[in-house]
Formats: sequence, C-alpha cells, structure tokens
Amino acid sequence: MHIQNDYADQIRLISGSQDLKCMKCGRCSASCPQYEEMDVRPHQFVSYLQRGDIDALMDCESIWKCLSCFACVERCPRDVKPARLIEAARLLRIRRQSDDEFITPEQVPALLELDPDIPQQLLASVFRKYVK
Repeated sequence: MHIQNDYADQIRLISGSQDLKCMKCGRCSASCPQYEEMDVRPHQFVSYLQRGDIDALMDCESIWKCLSCFACVERCPRDVKPARLIEAARLLRIRRQSDDEFITPEQVPALLELDPDIPQQLLASVFRKYVK
C-alpha cells in the first residue's frame, strides 16, 4: 500500500491538481468527447486516485485514450483538472516502463551524430517526460 500512496502522491505532484476538491458532479465526464471509449471516465479517475487504486489507473486504457482536449478542466466547477491527473498517470506509467532508459544530457551529442535528422524537439520532449 505504501508504493500505491507514493504513486498517488507523484500523480498529484506532477499534475498540480487537488483531487480532494472534487464534489463528484460528473461534469468532467459529461463534457469528455472520448467518454464512450474510456474504461475509466474522468470523474472515476479522480475517485480511483482518492481511494488509492493506482494499479487500476496504471492498467486502464483511458490514459492512452484521453485526447488532452481539457474540456473536463474547463467544465470543472472546483478546478480539479482531471485531464492533468490523467496526463500525470500516463507520464508515471511511461516512467515505470523504462526506469533504466533515461537519456542523460551527456548522451545527446552522440545521438545527434548518429542521426543528424533527429528533431531537437524530440530530445527536448524526452527530458520533459522525466523531469516533471
């Protein structure tokens, strides 16, 4: 359970969201264009996080199906930001899958020499994924 709490805290920290403000009104899910495609809806996502059911969140397909359109963020009367929670869980899942696949700043010049056509934005996004 300790690891579950650590992951829940990491999701809260990465997202900057305050899930405890949620009053379970369901507006976030009602405004979601992917509602029918998601196995865990935005309002459920917040509830799972509050209960500490992080394994269910990490294994759900919703973290990949979220469009990050932020319709749920705009509709939330309590400023909970469900989409940011979902993005944080996505980021945490990526990090869990590739703990030993970090790219360090020292490796960047060698990567650019290997393929000079690599977009520098790609390398910058790799850093962003791991430093939030």
